Amino acid sequence: MRLIVNQLEREVPENSSIDDVLLLIEATPPYAVAINYEFVPKSKHAEAILQEGDEMEVIAPVTGG
Repeated sequence: MRLIVNQLEREVPENSSIDDVLLLIEATPPYAVAINYEFVPKSKHAEAILQEGDEMEVIAPVTGG
């Protein structure tokens, strides 16, 4: 199925969870995840099954002053 991950179209297996996609894109913590502009807590990443056309953003924290 097709997803948009960080504004790039990706093909992922059906019934992929957020954790599955994070492994696929080799994301390194720390990060936050939003699906269709809604924050998803880390405790829900394994159970949140993605749907065709979902938009996933993996957001790294920004520090500075």
